[in-house]
Amino acid sequence: MENAQYLDASASAPGSSSPLETSWHRVREKLKGEVGEVEYRTWLRQIVLGPLEDGELILYLPTRFLRDWVRSQYEERLQTLWRTERQDVQGIELQVKRGLPEVLPSVETDGDSVIEEVTAQVATSHEVRSDLAVPLDPRFSFDTFIVGKPNEFAYACARRVAEKPSSPGFNPLFLYGGVGLGKTHLMHAIGSELTKTGNVSVAYMSAEKFMYRFIAAIRSQSTMEFKEQLRSVDVLMIDDLQFLIGKDNTQEEFFHTFNALVDAGRQIIVSADKSPSDLSGLEDRLRTRLGCGMVADIHATTFELRISILEAKAKASGTHVPSKVLEYLAHKITSNVRELEGALNRLVAHADLVGRPVTLDTTQDVLKDMLKAHDRRVTIEEIQRKVAEHWNIRLTDMSSARRARAVARPRQVAMFLAKQLTSRSLPEIGRKFGNRDHTTVMHAVNRVGELMEQDPSFAEDVELLRRMLEG
Repeated sequence: MENAQYLDASASAPGSSSPLETSWHRVREKLKGEVGEVEYRTWLRQIVLGPLEDGELILYLPTRFLRDWVRSQYEERLQTLWRTERQDVQGIELQVKRGLPEVLPSVETDGDSVIEEVTAQVATSHEVRSDLAVPLDPRFSFDTFIVGKPNEFAYACARRVAEKPSSPGFNPLFLYGGVGLGKTHLMHAIGSELTKTGNVSVAYMSAEKFMYRFIAAIRSQSTMEFKEQLRSVDVLMIDDLQFLIGKDNTQEEFFHTFNALVDAGRQIIVSADKSPSDLSGLEDRLRTRLGCGMVADIHATTFELRISILEAKAKASGTHVPSKVLEYLAHKITSNVRELEGALNRLVAHADLVGRPVTLDTTQDVLKDMLKAHDRRVTIEEIQRKVAEHWNIRLTDMSSARRARAVARPRQVAMFLAKQLTSRSLPEIGRKFGNRDHTTVMHAVNRVGELMEQDPSFAEDVELLRRMLEG
């Protein structure tokens, strides 16, 4: 172990300290060059060097907030820089150390040089400062986006904006839908398509990052640079706008940026988990402006779309995945595409590392934790509603005293499915069906089982309902 003293990020210079401190100086300089003076002074200058023990380097920060932010935004880059600098550093650990000073941005002495007040140049029309925009992911292209009925409209809108930004009626473009359904994929695809020509500047960032950049600009007294940089781009993309709910000052800044860009004929693309009208907590004027362009929703995936996605990903992996395994995954993991792809990646990696083919048994074993989390907890109310819709009867018939066959048979099926798909006892099920006795429920379960053996068509109906409720 190298016995290093705690080192403030602004305290050391090469040649005057231990080898570990000298390495830390070089790492800091590289990091500062990558992220820029403003970002470095706001978030990274307060890192304090700790000891190196058994290949793990400890870095301290004064507060949990700073520790969590540095961990989420910079830990991977810090790991890479340290491993490049020293072979004996196998990993880093960010920890909170109480009592360290929380330094606010100011003019400081750094080694032998003085950091002057930041005077960053305003980005030209064909470039964006790297500390304002997140790099676009080349994997998220239009070619790799699987189109189906739930997302075809959003895909068409994204294509239109990529081909003709700032088209009438398409500015802003507002994409909304649940987690992992493809909003971010489409935004990256638009950005990648627009930057292919080299004469369109694109800035993409999450709403969270927009807020922290704004806070950093306030702390460093460089808000004018921040405003001018953002308002000089041709296309601004803000992901997960719902993060700004309740953050009035940041909303105010975004509203003015929005107006400045739209008035200048620049394209804005925004994503959120809900439509503008449903984002309660955003200012009314901002909601109105967001809804004045093209609003496109991405619905939950269908079974057919999930199968198409899995087939494309399996083909790209080069590993043979049987169709019955793909169908099983498409039935079991219905929440979002991201988890669906993650499940397939785990299967492919397991097959590659262990050298065994992918089968239904190995799928259930490898993904047992994920599949357990996705086991749906079906409610009796949901069963009653689905069965009533299927046989076109009123929901109230499920608990009524009517004995007509057209009502009694669906009611029995609902009781049967309640016994199969829930953990409720027979008396509990009976109470949900108009306070019927548990023996009535038992008779219904037995009767439906008999009819399924006798009538294949009836059995198919019940099985279809079961799959719909489970999936």
